[in-house]
Amino acid sequence: MRGRFDNLHRINALDPVADHLEIHRLTLTEEFPWDMRMAFNLAFNRSFALPRIARRLVATGAILRAPRKRADDTGIIMYEILLHGPDSPRGKLALRRLNEAHRGFALDNGDGVYVIACLVVVPMRWLRRYGWRAPARNELEAAAVCYARIGRLMGLRDLPADFAAFEAYLERYEREHLRPTPEAERIERTTRDLLRVRIPARLRGAADALIAALYDAPLRAACNVPEPPRWARAGLHLALRARAVRLRLGRPRAVPLFADGIVTRTYPGGYDLAKVGSSVPSEACGS
Repeated sequence: MRGRFDNLHRINALDPVADHLEIHRLTLTEEFPWDMRMAFNLAFNRSFALPRIARRLVATGAILRAPRKRADDTGIIMYEILLHGPDSPRGKLALRRLNEAHRGFALDNGDGVYVIACLVVVPMRWLRRYGWRAPARNELEAAAVCYARIGRLMGLRDLPADFAAFEAYLERYEREHLRPTPEAERIERTTRDLLRVRIPARLRGAADALIAALYDAPLRAACNVPEPPRWARAGLHLALRARAVRLRLGRPRAVPLFADGIVTRTYPGGYDLAKVGSSVPSEACGS
């Protein structure tokens, strides 16, 4: 029977550059599947709060009209790249859809690098705090290599070279650029339901306080989210740490995440990757 730390031993034996996709797949689909999905939500929320990105997203309107579809489309495209690799046929198609979705967006290079930095840093910070074990150094560096490669394939320049450089970039860029805007506040209010459904049903009445506790101070300030009450911060922290202990003492995951394909609420019967990320259907816009 596979042991709880077998994957960690495997990860530590791999090369974080040459084997970055294998390492990151293990992190994503076997070691921390729920944590990584939650952390990706927080990473994208953080990038949406950047003023230029927030203004453009509000101007285009898709995230406000159909936030679930946009989130599912983004998740499918990213997971297809990560699961199959950017050099595979499906990975190349997903990358094409990603670049087509950003065509005409006029994404500033610095903002684009910040989005990549969020994908590298935010999940690893979450794992440091709430994972059933801390992320290994190889996992940190493999994430940096993986998303930097995606960033280059998106046409971004001057990407950081390793995890420490990504973390330093994120912190510096936020000090210089992350400011409260009405657009960021509007996007956060619209997309909050995507986090609310991850909260157990019995706690939904406290969802707003718990979501605020999920955010750190810079993100709350950028989105004008009130400071959470002390009970929410303490309760959330204790619940997530207790979960981490249970997982650490339990058995490893038997079936990797997405072993049977990527299933989303938007596409319960499956999807055509070539059409994912296309314009929002009129019925999804409430018309």
